[in-house]
Amino acid sequence: MGNSAGRSDFEWVYTDQPHTQRRKEMLAKYPAIKALMRPDPHIKWTVLGMVLVQVLACWLVRELSWRWLLFWAYAFGGCVNHSLTLAIHDISHNTAFGTSCASRNRWFAIFANLPIGLPYATSFKKYHVDHHRYLGGDGLDVDIPTDFEGWFFCTPARKVLWLVLQPFFYSLRPLYVNPKVVTRMEIHNALVQLAFDVTIFALWGIKPIVYLLASSLLGLGLHPISGHFVAEHYMFLKGHETYSYYGPLNWITFNVGYHMEHHDFPSIPGCYLPLVRKIAPEYYDNLPQHHSWVKVLWDFVFEDSMGPYSRVKRKCKLAKDHL
Repeated sequence: MGNSAGRSDFEWVYTDQPHTQRRKEMLAKYPAIKALMRPDPHIKWTVLGMVLVQVLACWLVRELSWRWLLFWAYAFGGCVNHSLTLAIHDISHNTAFGTSCASRNRWFAIFANLPIGLPYATSFKKYHVDHHRYLGGDGLDVDIPTDFEGWFFCTPARKVLWLVLQPFFYSLRPLYVNPKVVTRMEIHNALVQLAFDVTIFALWGIKPIVYLLASSLLGLGLHPISGHFVAEHYMFLKGHETYSYYGPLNWITFNVGYHMEHHDFPSIPGCYLPLVRKIAPEYYDNLPQHHSWVKVLWDFVFEDSMGPYSRVKRKCKLAKDHL
């Protein structure tokens, strides 16, 4: 458990991200893909059901022992809350109500945020735009670990700790790498979340609040679903910076595993991404892909060549337009 990861720096490249050109080629060859750029008709009802399930869970755990509360927070609440963060990811691309109703999408993301316990949805959208526009961009893409993370979390034991602490790194890294001015919508997100948390506490006490927060922290940490954090962009094969996963966990994660397809066409909802692969199989079937997020986590921890430094990084020029 003491061997250091082999990398001492990121994989620096001097080419543009591959998805922009792929998108142009694919749309020219398969214009039918444009028809998939429409709202997901089911995500509103799925998210509503998940939020209500977590509210019901808050009522059910109010008299549980702390041991069982944490067990269910990991085994059940962690799955639901992680799935809700991926619903928020999809909604951040205006997939719930369409691009013409951006405000409704933002408010619905705040609603999906409620069981997570901490305000997150609006800030996520603000930074996620840069992840797509400047994939791997130095100082722009906050999905890239910091140099400290790459240097320190370099042994199997430390990499396990890094996976456990993922929620904290994803929350705090933007403030260090690319801090942005707090927006009015972020304040609204915080106030709505505070009102929800206070209501839950007033109704059923502290245990439901601990359940929601533990569901988020445990579900986004060392958890099977969290394999997608590493699977999506960590460089398991040199020259490849985005990977897809087509396994069954896509059923509860809004098809986030179809990640190559998602970066090719960010405006297509997760529910339609399998159709992109079906329309243009030659663009995806021969690319390296993951078959198990659990194996991804295992390989990340125990392969000496893997670690937070295992990311493609590039210098990007700031775009003039704004999304």
